Amino acid sequence: MKKIFTLACISLLVASCGKKETVSIDTVIEEGNLATIRSKRTEIVQEQQEIAAKLAQLDAAIAKLDSVKKLPLVTTYIAKDTLFTHYLELQGNVATKKNIVLYPEMGGTLIKVYVKEGQRVAKGQTLASIDDGGLSQQVAQLEVQAALAKTTFERQQKLWDQKIGSEIQFLQSKASYEAQQNAVSQLKKQLAKATITAPFSGIIDDVITEQGSIVAPGQNPLIRIVNLDQMYIETEVPESYIPYITKGKEVQVYFPVLGSTIATKVRQVGNYINPNNRSFTVEVAIPNKEGTIKPNLTAKVRINDYTNEKAILIPQSIISENADGDQYTYVTASKDADNIATAKKVIVQTGKTKGDYIEILKGLQHGDALISEGARSVKDGQKVEIIN
Repeated sequence: MKKIFTLACISLLVASCGKKETVSIDTVIEEGNLATIRSKRTEIVQEQQEIAAKLAQLDAAIAKLDSVKKLPLVTTYIAKDTLFTHYLELQGNVATKKNIVLYPEMGGTLIKVYVKEGQRVAKGQTLASIDDGGLSQQVAQLEVQAALAKTTFERQQKLWDQKIGSEIQFLQSKASYEAQQNAVSQLKKQLAKATITAPFSGIIDDVITEQGSIVAPGQNPLIRIVNLDQMYIETEVPESYIPYITKGKEVQVYFPVLGSTIATKVRQVGNYINPNNRSFTVEVAIPNKEGTIKPNLTAKVRINDYTNEKAILIPQSIISENADGDQYTYVTASKDADNIATAKKVIVQTGKTKGDYIEILKGLQHGDALISEGARSVKDGQKVEIIN
């Protein structure tokens, strides 16, 4: 019995000597010994590293033995080269350079109006006439005198060719004839002002002054004539687009009221920068064969300012931005037969947008598989399962 007790005591002593006494963190901090505190910290760090190594071994074993892996589920979007056409969107109003109001060039009574509102007329067609106040009779008298002067001149010329008569008689008859011709021509021009003619082909939009009214030169508007065949839109473009908006550029014009869109081109680009709004003027031709487009009609103008025949477009929703302001997305790499791949973060440089898509200038190539759904929940280097 005494031997048994002795053996038990020896065992307890050996056990107590083999077990290292653990000192709590609170006790070390209370002692206030800097060297002891540092030593305690080093001890805990070593323990932490040992635990991390053991966890890594366990995770590797689990991954190897676990047949059902719980990986993030993602879908992918394949980047492809595509034609990218970007448009600058502006507002504009339809106008025409052939929309004028005709005024009388001489005073008198508007004796006749030959057209009605809505009537189509040709260039040079007589629209109205004003009482000429006897100018037509004066023209007739001058024409008779001019005819007599012509006959006299022709006879004097024949005599002068035969060396008969004096040179002064020949010159006087010639001067008289030319003076009569000039007088007739001048009076005919004056008489022509009594007739209002169409300056171009178009439609009579409004007969403003009624027949029988007294009109004065430049005072009373007579008729409005409009040509709807050659319409255009004039819009202001910011000066930053000078290198991109040029003559002949493709344009799409949408008319909200009509619900229609027409394709046309830029026909003129202004050479003057407005200092008030730093913009220049662009003129767009508007074909109007059916005549449905009217002056001052509001339109939305889309001018092609950029085209890339091999652009990479991706949804804007799969692009994120880090704290440094860099834009990035995730692509999948090393995909195996089970659709398991590695997520890889890629910094990208973006360009212009088109609806929900954005152009990628740098960072991606044709054929790259980008993570679409699930992109917000993955990390760089993480294994993911593709479920397209």
